[in-house]
Amino acid sequence: MSNEPESKKQPGLRATQKAATGQAVLEAAREEFERVGFEAANLRAIAARAGVSAGTVLHHYGDKRELLHAALFDDLEETLRSALAGIGPGSLETQLSELTRAVFGYYQRRPKLSRTLLKESLFADEPWAQKFTGQVGMVHGAIARLAEEASARGELRPGVDGALFGAAYFSFFYFALISWVQGGHGAPVAMVERLISQHLEGLRPIQKVPRRRDR
Repeated sequence: MSNEPESKKQPGLRATQKAATGQAVLEAAREEFERVGFEAANLRAIAARAGVSAGTVLHHYGDKRELLHAALFDDLEETLRSALAGIGPGSLETQLSELTRAVFGYYQRRPKLSRTLLKESLFADEPWAQKFTGQVGMVHGAIARLAEEASARGELRPGVDGALFGAAYFSFFYFALISWVQGGHGAPVAMVERLISQHLEGLRPIQKVPRRRDR
């Protein structure tokens, strides 16, 4: 039996319970936003889904928009970190395909929420704008490193600008994401993969053609 005073145990227990309640509210919010959309969702329904009072939701996250931002950021952060950690060995094209499929898998599981995520992450107010920008920066840095590693092993031309390549990837990714969200393209992952494949062709090492000897 622990000799630790009860007074020292309680703060840790309260913190654990508060964190669990916060996560339950976030998951309930994601489900409700996906079910009815952000505008139609209300805090009472979210609270009921989480098994808490509306006052508890307000205590943790303030208003509905703050709750939305917290729910989106938390969910996307976990998805992005898991996607980056899951990138295995292989060609740069294969690695980027793994990343694209993992992230789009998240969007495709919750299409209504994805529309909201796209709007809110791109045009959020502070401090959320900076937080969402930080997420993009995290992925951009990882892609830049992958491109530079591909260049170092001879898969791409020497001196390929990894940061510029990362920006190109994001332009392809967001183009496909916006097209899919608007209903204009049903296979966004395949679109990104084709765009990346075409882009990489221009970055491959130049193959020297052997000179023919005169006979």
